[in-house]
Amino acid sequence: MPSFDVVSEVDAHELANAVDQTTREIGNRFDLKGTGARVEQDKYVLTLIAEADFQVQQVLEILRLRIAKRGIDVTCLDIGEVSRNLSEARQKVTVRNGLDAEYARKVVKAIKETQIKVQVQIQDEQVRITGKKRDDLQDVMAALRGMTLGVPLQFTNFRD
Repeated sequence: MPSFDVVSEVDAHELANAVDQTTREIGNRFDLKGTGARVEQDKYVLTLIAEADFQVQQVLEILRLRIAKRGIDVTCLDIGEVSRNLSEARQKVTVRNGLDAEYARKVVKAIKETQIKVQVQIQDEQVRITGKKRDDLQDVMAALRGMTLGVPLQFTNFRD
């Protein structure tokens, strides 16, 4: 029986490139040069650091632009609150990688609402969809592309 997987993955290499480009632009921009503004990356957790809140927001906008230009969907960013102390402001940005249980249930619910005859299984950080006909699977793909579920979705492992 034909099947495919629905996943939400972020290319770690492209993310690192986007962070590097953001760091380079911060060093070149007149309003941020010499302010100590920077982006620190720990796998899929980014920390934006600057002297003031508005500078953190400027760094965030640069980061969003660079991430979008590298082909990563910006909806995968989970932006935290800005925390301040006497010398700097920090903001944590978490990059969602993989479908957690909450989003997997949203995907399953969205597929069931389409009334297309397919079987849906949640497997770790992906959702496996199996159907009798290839056309049904393609209809599910089209339906999922048209929905906004809060995470970017990719379709992998298509088997006929």
